[in-house]
Amino acid sequence: MQKLRKNMTDKFEIYKKVFLEENSKHNLISKNDEKFLYEKHIFDSLSIGLFFEKYNIKKAKILDIGCGGGFPCVPAAIEFPEINITGIDSIRKKINSVNAIKEQLNLDNLDLICDRVENIKGSFDIVISRAVADLAKISEYALPLVKKGGYFVAYKSKKALEELENAKPVLKKYKSEVVDIIEYTLPLEEVYERNLICIKKS
Repeated sequence: MQKLRKNMTDKFEIYKKVFLEENSKHNLISKNDEKFLYEKHIFDSLSIGLFFEKYNIKKAKILDIGCGGGFPCVPAAIEFPEINITGIDSIRKKINSVNAIKEQLNLDNLDLICDRVENIKGSFDIVISRAVADLAKISEYALPLVKKGGYFVAYKSKKALEELENAKPVLKKYKSEVVDIIEYTLPLEEVYERNLICIKKS
């Protein structure tokens, strides 16, 4: 994560200001988590850069399932302007807030949809999801939307490794397999280990 830390520039200071204004109105994250906005939310969101670098992803059409308050889609859209990312969430209040943030930051590469993911049609190069559901359940939603040869990347805690066994029938159903688990640690005083579970659709 050291490399990602160097990317914390003025654009993220503007984002922080705009986000905290929206959070004061709509409680996108807890007040306690506001103190760790960079460490717990922005840095975690930007870990997708580890996947992009390892798999040489330069441009991509990406779907963020359950984007909530804009994580990981907003930090990813800021840091990687060459990607096109769509965030989807079924809660109108959250989508409206993220849309307000998008407009203030002029993020032309970010689109937002208020709907349930099962209503979405089409295919994406990469589908991502953070803190939405266990791996089996979220894979059932994500994999039908991944194009052949594309990836589903799930942001997970260390405990996610326990979810892999239960997810195997779903992965088999969609002719997909775990090809990588990218480990990283958030920059907190306590040891906070995270994983990107990288699933490829064959």
